[in-house]
Amino acid sequence: MSHFLDLIRDHRGGQADLIVRLGALAADPEAAGSSPGTMIRHLDALAFRLDGGGAPDLAAQAYDLAATLAGRDGGRWALAAAEARLRDLCARGRFAEADPVVARLLAPDANRLRPRIMEDLIDRAWLLELRGEAEASVQFYRLALDLNGGAPGLVSRDGDPLAKKIKNLRRLQLDALIEAGEFDAAVALHETTRRLIGAGPLACYDMVAAASLAGRPGIDYAELRPPRPIQAPRLKFTEPPPPLTSEPGDLEAPSQYLAFVDGCHAFPRSNLVVKDGYLIYDLAAHPRRRDVLLQDGVNPDQIVMAAFGERRALVEVPEDSLSIEAGLSMFGLQSRNYGHWFCEFVPRMLAYNDPRCPDGIPLCIDDHMPATHEEVVRLLDTRDRPIIKLPPRPVAFGRLGLAPVPAFFPFEMRPGQPVYDTIWPSDILVDLRTRVLDSARARGALSGRTGRRLFISRKAFAQRQLVNEVEIAEALRPHGFEVITPETMTFLEQVDAFHAGDIIVGSSSSALTNGLFCRPDCRILGLIHANLSFNFRGYTSFIEASGAQITFLRGATTNEDGHAFHASYHVAPSAVIAALGHLPRPAPVLSPLQPPHPPPIARSVVDRLLGALPFTRRTEG
Repeated sequence: MSHFLDLIRDHRGGQADLIVRLGALAADPEAAGSSPGTMIRHLDALAFRLDGGGAPDLAAQAYDLAATLAGRDGGRWALAAAEARLRDLCARGRFAEADPVVARLLAPDANRLRPRIMEDLIDRAWLLELRGEAEASVQFYRLALDLNGGAPGLVSRDGDPLAKKIKNLRRLQLDALIEAGEFDAAVALHETTRRLIGAGPLACYDMVAAASLAGRPGIDYAELRPPRPIQAPRLKFTEPPPPLTSEPGDLEAPSQYLAFVDGCHAFPRSNLVVKDGYLIYDLAAHPRRRDVLLQDGVNPDQIVMAAFGERRALVEVPEDSLSIEAGLSMFGLQSRNYGHWFCEFVPRMLAYNDPRCPDGIPLCIDDHMPATHEEVVRLLDTRDRPIIKLPPRPVAFGRLGLAPVPAFFPFEMRPGQPVYDTIWPSDILVDLRTRVLDSARARGALSGRTGRRLFISRKAFAQRQLVNEVEIAEALRPHGFEVITPETMTFLEQVDAFHAGDIIVGSSSSALTNGLFCRPDCRILGLIHANLSFNFRGYTSFIEASGAQITFLRGATTNEDGHAFHASYHVAPSAVIAALGHLPRPAPVLSPLQPPHPPPIARSVVDRLLGALPFTRRTEG
């Protein structure tokens, strides 16, 4: 008689008690009345039933008994026990206890079973992610990575590498903890998975402006320009002034300074500089901080993990840093973007050319910048400084020179806040313009041409596309316009083209910031989509520092996917031609010793009509 089988059939107690009693019988096959092989078959069937009934923990115990009875041939049931136990631990949220089980499933005899388990874990993680259960999702992704030996290659159901998934989910959790002021909990949470994503440990820093550290050990600070007023720009449109939805930028320019920080860490492609317990970041320490989204450590090309509260931040402590004795910072967030480069980074060269900045210190730039950026640096540099191109690795600087952005320029505002339309101080821009034009002239790069009519192509870019660009170019061509593509030109070629321009038409984009190098009598028609929050004030204040004038023609938005500023749009060619006829005429610049010309003698009606046409070539001096 098989007491073993009878116990399975007739047991009326709890399932856990059944496993205990079966274990006792299995230890004495004679008392069990069954051979080991028979008991193994019964245990296999029982485990299958228990697993299907929602008791994978008991199923694992039944498989363990079968493995014990099978002895050296028990690998099959040992693996089944491990797989069932892993599912049970995951279902109970006891992920920390899964490491011994994972170790068993990494054995060579699990090679065929392991891929299926990993796929099941990824499926479960994806469902939990969709339900917003970040921690459980992270743990399922972590276990799948562990089962893969930590090797890359596994991807989530939406195509992301699992390490990236874990990093992004952790970021959501860190932001929530920081918002609640739980910085220590955030540091501890990051520690549990940081090695899976190749990250260093996090540390907490107080966010401060460079000026607040002036006079402290290891900080040298000199104010180059005090705060000063900014003149509000006069916006011009081809329509009655529309009701803009952006917030006008501040009309006081911040101090311009030169600071040196000893013994600090910095992160190429971001603006973060850490020293001791401080994160030195003017934007993060600005009084408007609570309205701003800081993007360092968030963008895809960022090399540092960072999360920001209102006054404190968590930043990944570098463990494997480059070492540079001394450098001047020309690197940072969005440095490869021409518009950001010229607004935020290029003005630093004025500080680095200042006599208070020592000779011989290299300029440090990001290594993913286009060649034109380095060309700009060399053109502005008056001290023949070496240039160091920084790869995406943290850098330990013995001494790092810093200079600020000329105005408060948040990368992004918080949801619900209006777009902040920065107004740029003209004194900085005029000095930059003068330096660039003087250097270009000294190199023989200015052709001396005038009267060019330019249409700026943007066909090479996916964002903010003028979808009927070709049609507009054809409409402009009979009126003497030529098409230029700035990204195919050297910086000096761009400067020469814009300096020679009489009328310029183009999408309001990074290339149009070259309007800073136009002559004062140049007129610019900036084409843009219909979004009323666009930074019209920013473009106007930047470009009109040259004396040129820009008028905006808003078209019809055709594609609003993604960021509102990057929407594609369409402008009717007839509207462009009509707008050219209403561009403001440049005001004559008179010498203080030269009296104004007397009114011209009246001409015939035909002569007056011809003279009023916007396409009549003016005689250039």
